[in-house]
Amino acid sequence: MVNLSNKIDGVILTELKQIYDERGAVLHMFRNDAPEFTTFGECYFSEVQPGAIKAWKRHRIQTQNLAVPIGRICLVITDTRRDSSSKGVIQTFIMGRPNNYNRVSIAPGLWYGFKCISDRPALIANCADMPHQPSESEVCEDEDFDISYEWAQHTTDGLP
Repeated sequence: MVNLSNKIDGVILTELKQIYDERGAVLHMFRNDAPEFTTFGECYFSEVQPGAIKAWKRHRIQTQNLAVPIGRICLVITDTRRDSSSKGVIQTFIMGRPNNYNRVSIAPGLWYGFKCISDRPALIANCADMPHQPSESEVCEDEDFDISYEWAQHTTDGLP
């Protein structure tokens, strides 16, 4: 059964606070009193060059908590979990400043990928709930992935 609401069970979008003054901005990412917070594992950054695609990946145990403080990306998540109420749903998010500074929490078992759509490299921050363990995740190259997604619909948006 396919969930027709186009929302994936286990994906949470949270608007993040930005505090501006004439010197720059403070960008919140994650607090231990946030409803989605469970435990701290590690925080790391991934850089994506303009037009580059990094897809597909999923974690068996680890929850991802992604934010984009620099540049912009299109994040695509798909649910192939056998017994999920949202099986078959594909959900997309445009993330990054100035208009879409959010955190997306991705539950284990969901495939995700992203494309940089800004004219400069995008920086993705991930505050995961456990340290990276290579055996805990799997990667499938875009051309080998069972789900067909048309990345070409997302071109660089002309924003820095």
